[in-house]
Amino acid sequence: MKVILLMADGMRHDAVEHIPEVQEMMKQSTYTLRATSVMPTITLPCHLSLFLSVDPERHGTTTNVYAPQVRPIDGLCEKLNQAGKKCAFFYNWEEFRDLSRPGSLTYYKMVAGEKEGFAKSTYALTEDAISYIRENQPDFVFYYTGLPDDAGHTHSWMSPEYIEAVETSWKEFKRIIDTLSDEYTIVITTDHGGHGRSHGTDMPEDMLIPLFIKGPDFAEGKEFEQDVNIKDIAPTIAALLGAESAQEWEGKVLYDHQ
Repeated sequence: MKVILLMADGMRHDAVEHIPEVQEMMKQSTYTLRATSVMPTITLPCHLSLFLSVDPERHGTTTNVYAPQVRPIDGLCEKLNQAGKKCAFFYNWEEFRDLSRPGSLTYYKMVAGEKEGFAKSTYALTEDAISYIRENQPDFVFYYTGLPDDAGHTHSWMSPEYIEAVETSWKEFKRIIDTLSDEYTIVITTDHGGHGRSHGTDMPEDMLIPLFIKGPDFAEGKEFEQDVNIKDIAPTIAALLGAESAQEWEGKVLYDHQ
């Protein structure tokens, strides 16, 4: 079993249903369009809550500036590394260097979206991810694009430019998915939504996020019956890969793994 986590920053829950790649994924996965994120709905705190499975008030980062943890928690990459799993990261926002501790990753590639442009850097990351996965078959892959978030801040959420950015992100996801072996369980989600040209509030437009999981442990074309939170993703991925959750993690495993 292997897992890939595909994320498009700022992908609002009500911005995806019309996309052909999403409709196809809904037929093939267990999914929800109404999972919840954490407060504040800001990129770095939300991603840290995903990888550490605790609220921002516990991990201590509440803005896009990383705050070293006073009481450190082993995150997803640390637990996978302890279980002997190989992890690879592909992202275009440099602040994600703090999502894992030194020594936890086998490979990472960062292309600066703010310098190279998020569209160009997203394409470059896809090319590199496809090449690396084909050759090395890592146990866990994290692929991130900031393209929709950049479009939301520039043009506003739900604008034509924003919708195009979401559609482009899914086309890049599909390029990667089409190269994966059957060993991979596919997890697709986001960190937060947005409204106007901003996010960070507890408004539904900011808080509600989509989540899709396709793999042998998840029914096809079925909605999650339980409430789902972004903190549930790390425990679920750890369980899929046979790794232990950290004692401090607050999320739950989203399938019957007993």
